[in-house]
Amino acid sequence: MNKKTEKKASAPNRREFLKGALAAGAGISFVGCSAADTPIEPASVGRDPDTLQADFPRPVVVNGKRMLTVDVHCHSEVADVWPLIEGHEALGGRNPYGPNPLSRATDVSVRIADMDATGIDVQALSISVGQYYHWADRDLAAKIVNVQNEKLAEVSAAHPDRFVPIGAVALQHPDLAASQLEHAVKELGHRGVMTTCSIDGLELADPRFNPFWAKAEELGVIVFLHPRGFEQGEERFAGNGRLGNIIGNPLETTVALSHLIFEGTLDRYPGLKIVAAHGGGFLPSYIGRSDHCHTSDDRGCRGEEQKKPSEYLRQIYFDSLVYRTRNLEHLINEAGVSQIVLGTDYPYGMENRNVIAHLLSVPGLSDEDREAILGGTLAGLLKLDTA
Repeated sequence: MNKKTEKKASAPNRREFLKGALAAGAGISFVGCSAADTPIEPASVGRDPDTLQADFPRPVVVNGKRMLTVDVHCHSEVADVWPLIEGHEALGGRNPYGPNPLSRATDVSVRIADMDATGIDVQALSISVGQYYHWADRDLAAKIVNVQNEKLAEVSAAHPDRFVPIGAVALQHPDLAASQLEHAVKELGHRGVMTTCSIDGLELADPRFNPFWAKAEELGVIVFLHPRGFEQGEERFAGNGRLGNIIGNPLETTVALSHLIFEGTLDRYPGLKIVAAHGGGFLPSYIGRSDHCHTSDDRGCRGEEQKKPSEYLRQIYFDSLVYRTRNLEHLINEAGVSQIVLGTDYPYGMENRNVIAHLLSVPGLSDEDREAILGGTLAGLLKLDTA
């Protein structure tokens, strides 16, 4: 986020400002929107709506009822960390913020206009996965995360009816990450954290990360898992089609979730509120294979999991970013309505700008189901005051 687009508190009082502003403005307001503006009858929404053009701007009204819409999958860029990392050898001379940073990632006024156009009331504001610097030593990592989390909280406090922050942690230093999570939640008003799906080749199910998982469970906040490619497949992904993104990213999430299941992490920390990006990758679509292997224990398939892998789908939340009606219908059938939340991937090229229509195109959902997926479930997970 840039310095032109937020109301900034003086440094000595910043922490109290952030806490006070978030607390005072936690209620979600619909001022200025008429419930008659965009009435929608779900039966009129066709299958596989265009994902590049929004059909339903804010406010979203389904069968006469105003819906709260909350997006869990929306990135920003905190360029204020640049002075901390400029010239570092790990960057290879690259500047990840220049020369022309993406305005939709950094400009709050552009972001809010886009939210209005695509029907989104509230974003859970996170950084880009490109801003996770796992190479940073402990001291530098502490400084980077502090800048990122304070900026996210600052912007959210200035617009508390439109944003809530979900911060960053330096998970390459697990005990530091646990303390950073606690500080972000208790001192800055963050509602959770986003992390990549692996850390320098280490799986998130590695016992080294147990302090972080324990703290996340203790605090009762979401952990949004977002991939950053699948490094081991880069050679085969070369060529046309940007396969490192369209295959590598969901594959990374699939592997991470599978390890969390088979290594017993989800049994050790059953209270975790994990939200998986991109519909959880390929895991929900092929979960029967995991179940078969668990049941048959074919050549050592069974791990430390205490139940069938498919049962853990009811323990994980999944964003709706699977693009087509049939795919979202299948995800809902496998994981359950209670486990699905909105996700757009704003503001990057893989964003679904018609996420409202995408959900409404799924047949067989009740109005209560739609209300939960559009925002009700996330309102609870993110502790939004919707009164």
